Amino acid sequence: MKEQIVYEDNHLLVVNKKVGQLVQGDKTGDESLLESIKNFIKKRDDKPGNVFLGLVHRIDRPTSGLVIYAKTSKALSRLTQMVKNREVKKTYWAVVGKEIIPQSQRLVHYLKKNEKNNKASVFTKVTEGAKEAILTYYIIKILDNYMLLEIDLETGRHHQIRAQLSKTGIPIKGDLKYGAPRSNPDGGINLHARKLEFIHPVTKEEIEIIAPVPQNDAIWRACEE
Repeated sequence: MKEQIVYEDNHLLVVNKKVGQLVQGDKTGDESLLESIKNFIKKRDDKPGNVFLGLVHRIDRPTSGLVIYAKTSKALSRLTQMVKNREVKKTYWAVVGKEIIPQSQRLVHYLKKNEKNNKASVFTKVTEGAKEAILTYYIIKILDNYMLLEIDLETGRHHQIRAQLSKTGIPIKGDLKYGAPRSNPDGGINLHARKLEFIHPVTKEEIEIIAPVPQNDAIWRACEE
């Protein structure tokens, strides 16, 4: 757990989530990062009683990268509001197949979550029950068989990046749910929450955090070189 913590102070803690880790408990009953961090802090700081830790935002289980947890209720309420107001800038990296697409593009779609199959349906025009989803991607590296995209999110919808890139004809490597031809050995997908930028909710200083990519994946390592 110590290795995964990339930033910590009295108010917040940011971890670099591994593929397959849950950010918080769900119906699978698997131990979540929230529980693991609480146990780690309790032991490390020799804390009696319960450790307060609140999840500020989520990323999908097959995704890796940065997740913010709040260590105080004041930081939690402020950060949650900042995420809602889009005051936390999130930058993602995604590995996609080599296709002929514009160097950069702003994608605007309408997404509707299907609870049954836990998947987002994508529409190109306003549709009842669908929410507007906006992102901008940039091709930042070309490998032998893949491309690395940097993605700026304007909205935060369920499976947004996965669904929008799939609709554009470039599903994320390993993402079978959204049309990738094959899975990754670790069951994850090549989507990484790379960078967070925000004003600290208490100290008001500018925070910028960058997460290293998963080192057990040769393609990710090639992206970072």
